[in-house]
Amino acid sequence: MLSILLVIIYISFISLGLPDALLGSAWPAMYRQLGVPLSYAGVISTIIIGGTVISSLNSDRLIRKFGTGKVTAVSVAMTAIALWGFSISGSFLVLCFWAIPYGLGAGSVDAALNNFVALHYKARHMSWLHCFWGVGATLGPYIMGYFLTGGMPWSMGYCSISFIQIVLAAMLMISLPLWKKSPEQRQEETEEGGHLTIKEILKMKGAKPILTAFFCYCALEATAGLWSSSYMVMEKGISPEAAAKWASLFYFGITFGRFLNGFAAIKLSNKEMIRIGQGVILLGIFTILLGRGQRIVRGRFYPGWNGLRSNISLYAS
Repeated sequence: MLSILLVIIYISFISLGLPDALLGSAWPAMYRQLGVPLSYAGVISTIIIGGTVISSLNSDRLIRKFGTGKVTAVSVAMTAIALWGFSISGSFLVLCFWAIPYGLGAGSVDAALNNFVALHYKARHMSWLHCFWGVGATLGPYIMGYFLTGGMPWSMGYCSISFIQIVLAAMLMISLPLWKKSPEQRQEETEEGGHLTIKEILKMKGAKPILTAFFCYCALEATAGLWSSSYMVMEKGISPEAAAKWASLFYFGITFGRFLNGFAAIKLSNKEMIRIGQGVILLGIFTILLGRGQRIVRGRFYPGWNGLRSNISLYAS
């Protein structure tokens, strides 16, 4: 039963990742049609994040009352409805309204499935689970770019992802009997410990540093995911449809890294994984900063790595 559930959970996380990068990839085309400043994407994103935080903090109570299967199925259905609402929205305020159920649904799915996998599967499955989230997050901008390239409105991208979520919600409803816990599973979870309050969690050794590290990582991921397409359009002159597809490469990198981490988790401890991950992130940030080097050399403008190489040649001479 757990093997079948694992397949369903993996598919669920692909679906969970599909809409996460849609706003950032579609926003260069959306904000002009909505008649709002470019920066307003941050407002919608903040509402979604706020809903995610609220539902995540209450997920334990909901899971204990209704079970992981029902919480996941209803949350995916909420997300599907919210994405459909995005597709029919013609104003910024309406988008803000639909962002509320989207954030609430996404947060519950994330917390419920992460909790279930942490309790019933090994650490490598957690890494591969988030790898499958990356598959969805990679496909989302590409799907949006496909519709924009075909001359169709951004709403079609949201509508298509909404239909995928509806299919997943139906699949989760059908699979509800598989989520019922056996007496042995209930006994194991009881022995592992009861419910902890937020204050009790914060008092645990290492909790605050872990929360801080995760906050910083999420800030990096959210910033790059939300603004990469807009940056390419506004600063580099790339078309919105091409920028949407290029933005998917950011999530492809996350996906590939998490795929490798699943194998590394077999040999390395959690502390070693975290330290290596922090080092790789710092290396990536340093690489991006180097790639942004810009100089005017002998009357010509050289951006990026070409500029860096030109600068080195100029200084060497």
